[in-house]
Amino acid sequence: MASSPLFILLALIAAITTNVSSTTTAPSAAHTALISYNFPPGLLPTTIYSYTINTTTGDFSLRLGSLCHVTLPPDNYLAAYSDIIKGRIMENRIEKLDGIRVRALWKWWGITGIKREGEDLVFEVGVVSAKYPVGKFGESPECEGVGKKDELEA
Repeated sequence: MASSPLFILLALIAAITTNVSSTTTAPSAAHTALISYNFPPGLLPTTIYSYTINTTTGDFSLRLGSLCHVTLPPDNYLAAYSDIIKGRIMENRIEKLDGIRVRALWKWWGITGIKREGEDLVFEVGVVSAKYPVGKFGESPECEGVGKKDELEA
């Protein structure tokens, strides 16, 4: 009978260890694809419901399930992601981007492209661009709240 409490203790430890390791979530297929094109996963929020890509053209579409607000590093810009995000991705470049806007100077601006230049990301808003370190986008942000549709319209 002395081995019975030891067995229960070991079983309990094994169960706790299994539960702790299962709480770590693997990146979604969309995050994995983003990484394969040399972009950090933190460009997308954590929750992505579906994702498609044409591997020949790079055209992609992903669905978040609802509008989503996040705070983007490093300057704490408020960003709004629409339910559906579309664009074209290739190594170190995302273009024809539609569905991500950032609030700056009291106005919402659509991000039209993102380039990777070494250890920097260059965000394009029409003819204007801003450069930020890749390392600031290592982790995907959680949605902070649902936005309003009018924030995503031009």
